[in-house]
Amino acid sequence: MSSLKIRVWDPFVRVFHWSLVTCFFVAYLSGDEENLIHIYSGYAVIALVAARLAWGFIGTKYARFSQFTYSPASAIRYLKDLATGRPKHYTGHNPAAAWMIYALLLCLMLTSFSGLKAYGIEGYGPLAGSTTGATAATSGFSLIRSAQAKDYNKKAYRKYYRKREDIWEEIHEFFAGLTLFLVFIHVAGAVVASWVHRENLIRAMITGIKLRHPD
Repeated sequence: MSSLKIRVWDPFVRVFHWSLVTCFFVAYLSGDEENLIHIYSGYAVIALVAARLAWGFIGTKYARFSQFTYSPASAIRYLKDLATGRPKHYTGHNPAAAWMIYALLLCLMLTSFSGLKAYGIEGYGPLAGSTTGATAATSGFSLIRSAQAKDYNKKAYRKYYRKREDIWEEIHEFFAGLTLFLVFIHVAGAVVASWVHRENLIRAMITGIKLRHPD
């Protein structure tokens, strides 16, 4: 019997997937918030994630979130069946893959937001105006009029900002690392599922077509 050909992934999903992979790794490897490559690749990640979220509601059948909405119990059951070599086959995303996608999108959003916050504290980016709380927190020093007090105000102001920036940078690095970890788990899961289901999931994300041998 010949393999079954099933067209699953539309062009948008495929272009999004590989563009996101490229932009994330460029941003991760460039690694410095002051590096323009890091900044613009981060903006690209934000744009891609936003587009994917929209496509999850208005896109084609297998791209919609409603098509791969599963309970945590379903994901656990699928993983147990996968370990035994007899998992149920899904044309679109299986339950474990679905939850991985949700986790990746969430981590990417948190990574992006924390990066924007750290960048905004430096006075750049769309969140640059969200740091006025630091000004209010140090405004009490301005009641003293001496030059020495003004100098103290500036130092306290910079120290406050630096501390906030460091916190957001740590959060940013944490979620970036967590995202990378999830990516490796995602790739490993795709390799294992490809072997068990006898279909090349990585190639399917390039061609849009799943090739599955009949049982």
